[in-house]
Amino acid sequence: MDFKTLGWPLAGAALLTLAGCSTPTVVTLQNGTQYLTKDMPKTKTIDGFFEFEDISGKTVKVRSDEVATILKED
Repeated sequence: MDFKTLGWPLAGAALLTLAGCSTPTVVTLQNGTQYLTKDMPKTKTIDGFFEFEDISGKTVKVRSDEVATILKED
């Protein structure tokens, strides 16, 4: 067997496995604004902000005191 015969199916399986590791999350701010994220936001940074990427790919950075809830999407 050569790499092409065995490698492509293994690479495809690895990508599918990695795609299943994300945890869609809803971040709700104090003013009611909600962001749907691809994955759980990074924990609070040293400067007091949460940073995450929404489903459109935009990086969002909000102050931690503006965040009301961070919940996994069902």
